[in-house]
Amino acid sequence: MTFPSQIHTFHSGRPQPQSSGASSFASIDPTTAKPLATIYSTTPAQLEEAISSAQAAFPAWSRTPAPQRAKILLKAAALLRERNDELALTETLDTGKAWSETSTVDIATGADVLEYYAHLVAGGLPGQNTRLRADAFVLTSQEPLGVCAGIGAWNYPIQIALWKSAPCLAAGNCMVYKPSEVTPLHANALAAIYVEAGVPPGVFNVVYGDGPSVGAPLVAHPSVAKVSFTGQVSTGSLVAGVASRGMKSVTMELGGKSPVVVLPDADVDEAADVAMAANFFSTGQVCTNGTRVFVPDTLLARVEDALVRRCREGIRMGLPRDDKTNFGPVVSAAQRDKVNMYIRHGRDVDGARVLYDGSKDAQRTKPTADGFWVAPVIFSSCIDDMRVAREEIFGPVMCILPYETRGRTQAEWMPELIRRANDTAMGLAAGVVSSDVGLAQEVIRELDAGITWINTWGESPAEMPVGGWKLSGIGLENGHEGIRPYTRTKSTLVQLGKGACKGLFAKL
Repeated sequence: MTFPSQIHTFHSGRPQPQSSGASSFASIDPTTAKPLATIYSTTPAQLEEAISSAQAAFPAWSRTPAPQRAKILLKAAALLRERNDELALTETLDTGKAWSETSTVDIATGADVLEYYAHLVAGGLPGQNTRLRADAFVLTSQEPLGVCAGIGAWNYPIQIALWKSAPCLAAGNCMVYKPSEVTPLHANALAAIYVEAGVPPGVFNVVYGDGPSVGAPLVAHPSVAKVSFTGQVSTGSLVAGVASRGMKSVTMELGGKSPVVVLPDADVDEAADVAMAANFFSTGQVCTNGTRVFVPDTLLARVEDALVRRCREGIRMGLPRDDKTNFGPVVSAAQRDKVNMYIRHGRDVDGARVLYDGSKDAQRTKPTADGFWVAPVIFSSCIDDMRVAREEIFGPVMCILPYETRGRTQAEWMPELIRRANDTAMGLAAGVVSSDVGLAQEVIRELDAGITWINTWGESPAEMPVGGWKLSGIGLENGHEGIRPYTRTKSTLVQLGKGACKGLFAKL
């Protein structure tokens, strides 16, 4: 075990003693359905203490020279990399994700973002100098906000915690972070690494509990200047509403129902590879998943064959700690039941054609009796108004939506295809597969999505801004743009010499 059996609120640089009357909940191993650790919910008094700890730390941390802050954060990134395997095992136990994923993606990409922002601010955040006239000019500077709240999601726990805390701390702010109660085991480990690297006590704090008792009062607290939330659209709308009443800055990274657009000139194998990555990586529990795969009638049969072959030969459902496994359980019993409900609805109510059902595949057996296993499913011959093609499922369920090109010109089928791809209230991600990159770029320009790919899917490096359109979010994470939401602009007009205001109120 790489974590304590009991986990408590972390503030002022250390875990806090258990508060009398505190409720608790368990982190459950999705592979076995057995508890991993007991987490004690943060009480109202502890929440106040955590926020006060951040407030007390903010003046000194915000005045710490940027190169020194950068040096500390780079040390934290180095510690993350040194402890990659230990932290990845925690993520695997907590989320059910395959070790082959957590050991190569989750900690590494989080450390990448921490390093990126440390280097970005090492020379200070630049302002502007604008000459107004010979004796006056305007200066602008980017100033930290103060205490920020970070609320994480359960699918990429430590990566999301780092995506939020890296720009926050690099800009000179302090954070009170609440992980999802479904996957909470990473948070105190990250907090301890920050302290070990030299981040002062109170700069990064952790609170635990559900949305109503801990998340809502954190968001509404008058001392919190900004809220960064990752999660589903419905919850994000509530969080943004509460934050707006206090005129707080918000970053919302929400859900999607993203299209993969396979153009008629696409290579069939590449199209199948992209669709598999867009649907079944991390057992389909990725907000940017491309679950609506638009395939031309001329390629449909070949793409379907390629997908079924890859499901049978390439998906290795097994114990997550096995190096050969690339497909683990979903995160919880509730998520398993939700995904299975959608599968039944797609089959029995929507009437979608089941192209592949992993639960009926002879090679696909549950590795454990009590784990939260959901085998991959592909529906084909889907139409746009089917429930499985419209609602975010967040599990290993792909929908293939054919479109007609035979006997039609590109000018005839392309507008209809783009209209269908954009026919969703969400706009998180989109991708195009084509042998003509120029044509693919034209299609990308027409798609209503903030994160897009051509002939690939899912890679999200530190340099790439991430943010959704429409109901999929507000603001950006990562890239140069990702640090701006953690600063505010101060402008100063400087008058050289004396007498600029003389005479304004002189006696007539």
